[in-house]
Amino acid sequence: MSKLNKQLVDQLIKDCKTPEDFFGENGLIKSFVKSVMESALNAELTTHLGYEKHDASGHNTGNSRNGTTPKTLKGEFGEVELEILRDRNGSYSPQLLPKHQTRFEGFDEKILSLYARGMTTRDIQAQLQELYGVEVSHTLISNVTDSVLSLKISESVQLTVSI
Repeated sequence: MSKLNKQLVDQLIKDCKTPEDFFGENGLIKSFVKSVMESALNAELTTHLGYEKHDASGHNTGNSRNGTTPKTLKGEFGEVELEILRDRNGSYSPQLLPKHQTRFEGFDEKILSLYARGMTTRDIQAQLQELYGVEVSHTLISNVTDSVLSLKISESVQLTVSI
C-alpha cells in the first residue's frame, strides 16, 4: 500500500485542535474508519453484482442493490455505526467485514493479553470501556478466553495422542 499524500493528510487534520477532534465520538478517526469501510464494502458489492450503482447494464440482471442494514463495528477506535449494503437476492456476503463479525481482528488478542496478565473479566470489561469506549459484556470476554483455552487444550490432547 502506498503512503498517504501529505497534502491530503494536512487537509484532513487542519481543523483538529484537541484529542477529542481526532479520537472523540465524532472525531476524524471514526469518520475515516466509517468512510473507508463503507467505500470498500460498496466496491465489494459492485464486484459481486458486476456493475456500478445506477449503471444501466444492471437492469434486468436478476439482482441489484437493495438498501442497507445498520451494523455496529467495535474496535480500538470505539464503536462506529456502519451501513452495510445488501443485494436483492441475498447472495452478497462481505469479505472485508463478514456477516456476524462485529469486532476488528486483533480485538480478541487484546482481551487475551489482559487476561494473561491476571485481570478478571470485569477488570477487562472496565479497561476496554475506559481505553476504547467499547462496551463489551463480561460474558463475551469469558467466551473469548474460554474458546482460546479450549483450543489450546484440544491442541495439547492432539499432540499427546500423536506422540
